[in-house]
Amino acid sequence: MNTETVNDAAELKAKTGLARVFKAAGYSLAGLAAAWRHEAAFRQLLCMACVLIPAAFFVTSAPVERALLILPVLMSLALELVNSAIEAVVDRVSLEIHPLSKRAKDMGSAAQLVGLCTIVIVWLAILL
Repeated sequence: MNTETVNDAAELKAKTGLARVFKAAGYSLAGLAAAWRHEAAFRQLLCMACVLIPAAFFVTSAPVERALLILPVLMSLALELVNSAIEAVVDRVSLEIHPLSKRAKDMGSAAQLVGLCTIVIVWLAILL
């Protein structure tokens, strides 16, 4: 077991207030950086978000419609982070092909598919 990781977790739990918030924000930024470095799908979705989010401001002037266009894009990014985390944990446990490992990875992928379908449905509903 990596004692550095154990110490980091213990250190975070020992902190309260703003110190804990700042430490947690650092871990979140590290997670985003890791996703950017190691996950092609995350990079692709982020590029898509860089197009769709500004496009939402040109498609409609209604704040609620803009929010509806932007929200599924952000949720898809979040789903990709969770999917990547599931894949990393499964691969950490074992690279051996196992039905439960496959199920976990497939379900994470299915969650992302639902997220992408949500983007398409919401954008089509507002555009049409």
